[in-house]
Amino acid sequence: MARVVVLLGGLSPERPVSLSSGAGCAAALRRLGHDVIEIDPQNPGWIAELADVRPDAVFNALHGEWGEDGRTQGVLEYLKLPYTHSGVLASAIAMDKDKSKAVFAQAGLPLAKGKLMDRHEAAKAHPMPLPYVVKPNAQGSSVGVYIVREGANRPPEQLLDPDWTFGDDVLVEEFIDGQELTVAVMHDRGALAVTEILPAGEWYDFDAKYSEGGSRHEIPAKIPQTIADQLMRAAEAAHHALGCRGVSRSDFRYDPKRDVIALLEVNTQPGMTPTSLVPEQAAYVGMSYDDIVAWILGDASCQR
Repeated sequence: MARVVVLLGGLSPERPVSLSSGAGCAAALRRLGHDVIEIDPQNPGWIAELADVRPDAVFNALHGEWGEDGRTQGVLEYLKLPYTHSGVLASAIAMDKDKSKAVFAQAGLPLAKGKLMDRHEAAKAHPMPLPYVVKPNAQGSSVGVYIVREGANRPPEQLLDPDWTFGDDVLVEEFIDGQELTVAVMHDRGALAVTEILPAGEWYDFDAKYSEGGSRHEIPAKIPQTIADQLMRAAEAAHHALGCRGVSRSDFRYDPKRDVIALLEVNTQPGMTPTSLVPEQAAYVGMSYDDIVAWILGDASCQR
């Protein structure tokens, strides 16, 4: 039995998702016989609390800013506490979509054409031919993402919203029509499967990801085996190009009409909620929810 701290909640817009992920992982760890303590970094005293507890390992179930971008990982390194998922550098690069795209391009991975812009500049006029996508450069879970379709007169007016909280840097990318696909990678096992995500609404936004009935998952995806193999190899290459460990999940778009694949991003701490994709892919290859949680914990380490 190990003493394990589960970090959950946090400060990002993805807090509700993290609370759900963390609760599920904490319950699994207790079923596995571990002494589990839950700590929410929304509490300013969380670092002192963590230092007092001195756990054998930290299960990082945070998502988004402060939990998934290298900053919490740096705290855990300083405290010399083994922790789950990727280290400081891989986490920081993966969270920055523009920088991670540079790494992916160097690795020869397929990408959508795009550029980094200030949101105020992107709001002045269409920055590229329609259709295109505008998304915050350093957020996850599809928060603040807008698809600008054919016929739109101007960029999304939300980019000029005074209550915008997603940072001034936005990534503007060509919109790849077609299928939404995702691949989970376990560091020492490789890619698990390819899932097609079929949102109930127009696209795979935050609600589609986490609301009951918001999307349907097709596993394995109904795509040619050659494309599935390409996606699985690309996900593994992206995982290793960033220097990830633990479990990651790579998201793709595939346009069967043009036979075009585009890697969108790598999630270094993918969701572990009841509707999340990693537990679903793990189940597909014969691993229970508790099995994947146990594996993630077993992979915990310090990695500068």
